[in-house]
Amino acid sequence: MQTNQTRLAQRIAMAQGTRRADTVVVNARVCNVFSGRIMDTVDVLMGDGLFLAFAPAGTGQARQVVDAKGAYMLPGLIDAHVHIESSLLCPEQFAALVLPHGTTTIVADPHEIANVLGLEGVRFMLENAARMPLDVRLMLPSCVPATPLEHAGAVLEAADLAQLMADPRILGLGEMMNFPGVVQGDPAVLDKLALAAAAGKVIDGHAPGLTGRQLDAYCAAGMRTDHECATVEEMQARLERGMYVLLREGSAAKNLAGLLGGLSPENGHRCCFCTDDASPDDIAEQGHMERHLRMAVAAGIAPVQAVRMASLNTAQCYGLHGKGAIAPAYVADFALVQDLKDFAVLATCCQGTMVAERAMLTVPPRAAAAPAPKATMHLAPLSLSNFALPVPSGKARVIVVQPRSLLTSMQVRDVVLTEGMVQAQQNAGLVKIAVIERHKALPCCGVGLLQGYTKEGQPMRGAIATTIAHDSHNIVVAGDNDADMLCAVQALQALGGGICLVRDGKVLEELALPLAGLMSFDTAAAVAQAKQALHRRAVQEFAIAEGIEPVMTLSFLSLVVIPAARMTDQGLFDAAAGTFVSVDAEE
Repeated sequence: MQTNQTRLAQRIAMAQGTRRADTVVVNARVCNVFSGRIMDTVDVLMGDGLFLAFAPAGTGQARQVVDAKGAYMLPGLIDAHVHIESSLLCPEQFAALVLPHGTTTIVADPHEIANVLGLEGVRFMLENAARMPLDVRLMLPSCVPATPLEHAGAVLEAADLAQLMADPRILGLGEMMNFPGVVQGDPAVLDKLALAAAAGKVIDGHAPGLTGRQLDAYCAAGMRTDHECATVEEMQARLERGMYVLLREGSAAKNLAGLLGGLSPENGHRCCFCTDDASPDDIAEQGHMERHLRMAVAAGIAPVQAVRMASLNTAQCYGLHGKGAIAPAYVADFALVQDLKDFAVLATCCQGTMVAERAMLTVPPRAAAAPAPKATMHLAPLSLSNFALPVPSGKARVIVVQPRSLLTSMQVRDVVLTEGMVQAQQNAGLVKIAVIERHKALPCCGVGLLQGYTKEGQPMRGAIATTIAHDSHNIVVAGDNDADMLCAVQALQALGGGICLVRDGKVLEELALPLAGLMSFDTAAAVAQAKQALHRRAVQEFAIAEGIEPVMTLSFLSLVVIPAARMTDQGLFDAAAGTFVSVDAEE
């Protein structure tokens, strides 16, 4: 067994050329994120999983030769903040999807699975991720449950998080969404912040719209990053306070284009790229981090600066020592791309081993499969009566969804009643929405009305249901008749979680997500195909309104921190007033 001293001696010998290196990359245009130069007259030597030397072109000696054929050699790309669960893929399959796109490291927040399974879910993510060469680092979820206004599957206090904080794969504390708890000094919140600070680890921020002295207080509590900037002004305020700004371009939230105008040579070193959420079909069609590079360069950002934001800046932000650059003693992660405009990825290398070429993974899983977590569909007995909605006054508070937005409003409108009950089919433009607790078989079911989800004057004729319901991930179902809504919930229970479309008591389309009701063990291609088929049928046959994403809209309607009207398993919530209200407007 080699000692550390022996390995160091061998590295030094390979770097000097007195010992053959493991691998040499020739004919590459090397993107140097330290000097800002493109180096095109060197051979890049690698050994022991590290970059070791820049030899003059044609002089590098190694056991294996990789001919880049004039391609640009970039440091392995790093996603600074992502929820793997949003891809609907388990970590292993997510890795298989993004590695061919040049991504070699991600900083993931398992907030979603933790709200269902607690630490068991976090441990599963670590174990399953270890099957692939993608370097997956986690931030421990800071807000489980995300809110006391609905029932989640787990509770994680500081003492729970302490069990994993010392793990080197844990980089710190995940996005602290409870910024009121921070600035008001909530003891439970401060315990978590103190835990991360004592371990010398990063704390991610999440503070949309926070300004002035409250932003100062939030930063004073130790927040290192924020990925919620929507304007250049918000971005500048955070940069001035020493935060890293994570410029987000995902499948749901798209802020990159609007923030690129705030970038400059002076502040670019404090900016990183992230996806936050990444749909498998979006990645397959548009790319992963190379999409950010393409957008940045198209907006006039210098290519090397853009690459730096997708690599070195993130490594420095999160203390990923030896990551994010092509230089001696740095981890030999790199991507070969065709040019510095479109950034089409030709090959990916992790720790000196080629893992993907020509958009195809070239390595098999490297460890035994982690056992799947326990089942998570635990429902109290349900019947049609659970979906009954009495509105004696005939005037109902209605959640109004907006096209291409997660925001909602609340309106009062007259409704037609049958024996004092609202039947959606008798009220043009309305569908019912229900959120049903599914973690501990609690008899909790909130029922309300939704407007703007379907086209005016056209009946939905069925129901759509999913177990993806941020952030507690209960069941959310929308439909124009109670029988199909009940059938859809029962179908999800049989699937073990997922998404389904139901009409006349029959399941028309379904996507099984048996891993916590959030993820599939299937391949990205299979999940993307099922998701696209489900989406296409929902839009074409269920009268979904223009600009409404049929599943994602439902998934966010239980997220009470977004204005103005939400539905949880405890009822209709007025986010502006901060309180639950009756659907009957005169109660």
